[in-house]
Amino acid sequence: MRVAGPAPAPPRRLWRRLLPAALALVTAVSGGLVLVTEQAALPFQRIVTIEAKMASKSDYFDDPEVRRLLMRHGIRVHITRMGSREIAHQDYDDYDVVFPSGQPAADSITRRRADEGRPVTAYRPFVSPIVLGTYREYAETLKDAGIATPLPGAGDGQTLYYRLDMRRFLALTAAGRRWTDLHIERHGLHNDNRVLAQTSDICEANSAGTYLGLVSYVDHTVGEHRAKGDIPQDLAQAEEFGRDIRALLNDQGMPSSEKNETYVSAEGKSISPIAVIYEHQFLAHQLQAKASSGHVDASRVLLYPSARFFTEPQLIALTPDGERLGELVSHDEALRERARELGFRVRDDDGGSADGTLDDHLRAQHIQVPMLSADDTKAVLPRLDLFERMVEVVGDCDPLPKASTADGEAP
Repeated sequence: MRVAGPAPAPPRRLWRRLLPAALALVTAVSGGLVLVTEQAALPFQRIVTIEAKMASKSDYFDDPEVRRLLMRHGIRVHITRMGSREIAHQDYDDYDVVFPSGQPAADSITRRRADEGRPVTAYRPFVSPIVLGTYREYAETLKDAGIATPLPGAGDGQTLYYRLDMRRFLALTAAGRRWTDLHIERHGLHNDNRVLAQTSDICEANSAGTYLGLVSYVDHTVGEHRAKGDIPQDLAQAEEFGRDIRALLNDQGMPSSEKNETYVSAEGKSISPIAVIYEHQFLAHQLQAKASSGHVDASRVLLYPSARFFTEPQLIALTPDGERLGELVSHDEALRERARELGFRVRDDDGGSADGTLDDHLRAQHIQVPMLSADDTKAVLPRLDLFERMVEVVGDCDPLPKASTADGEAP
C-alpha cells in the first residue's frame, strides 16, 4: 500500500494570503452558526492581504480607522517599513505596492521597472510639505534674532507657525553660531549646541534628502555669491554642490531613523531642538492632542522654510491588487476624509490642486490654520541623477540602482 507524503508547504506569500481566512472561526452555538472575525460587523468575505514596502506614509495605513475602512473593502495591508531610498534599493517582486515618501525615490523605481519592461501605475493621493518642527522657546529665540516671523491666524495670540528665513538660518549654521550666542536663556533654556536642523538618515529618508535639496537651493540661488537659478547642470557640479553644503548637514551627530518620533517625545526639546519632519506629522500630533486633552500642544510649533518644496509621495502599484488599493486611497471619500483628519493635504479627486479641505477640518477642530505666503520661494531640485549624486556625496551613501536609457546612459 502506497502512503502519500505530506503536501508541500505553501510559499510565504500564499500563507499571508490565507491568514485572514484562518482568523475567521465558525463556532456552533445553540444549533446555529456564529461567524467570529477580527471585524465582527463584517459579513463573510474574501480578505486580500496587500504586501507593501512603505516609508513615513505608512503612518496613514497604520491608523486603526484606515485599517477598518480598508477591511470593509476586503483589504488588509501588511507593511514592511523602511526609508524611501532604501525602498528604491530593494527588490520588490513579492510585493503589491511600494510607497516611498518623495519623488526622487519614486522616479528611480518607476524608471527601473520601465527599463525592465514592467511598467507600473502610480497614485498621488495626498501631499505634505517639508517643515521644521521645533519648540516655542527656540522659535521665539529665532524671532528675537530676526530669523523667524510668527504667522497670523491664532485667536489667542499664540501662533503655532512661524516663517523661517532660510538664508539667515543657514548663515547661522555655517558660522557655527550656538543657541547661547542667541541668548536662548532669555526664554528659560540653556543649550550650547550649534544652531542647525536635524534630519533623519539622508541615505534612507526622503525628508532628509529633500531638506538637502532645499539647503542647496538656498545656498546656491539665494546666497549673495550666486546667481538665481544656479542649480547643478552636470555630475561635476552636483558633486561640488554636495561638498559645499556637507558641513551644514553633517554636524548634527548620528541621525535617527525617524526624526518625528524624537520630536514628539518627552526628551525631544533637549536632544533635537529643530527637526526636519512632514507637515502632516505635526498636524496629526496637534489633532490628537486636541482630541485627548481639549487643547493643542502649544509648546511645539512649526517653522515653515521661506523656500518650500511640496513632497508628492507616490503609491506605486506593482500588481492588480496594488492598483485596487491605489484606486481606493485616491478616490474613496471615507479614506480621503480620514487622510485630512490625519493632517494630509488631499489632492482633488480629479488630480488637481492639493489644498482640499484640510483647512476646513482644522477650523472645525478649532486648530489654527497655517496662513502661508504665496510670495515664498518655491524650491527647484536638480534632475534626478544629479540630485542623487548630491545625496551620495553628502551622506557617503551607496548609489541607487541605475535605469538605462535607449542610448545606454543613466536617465
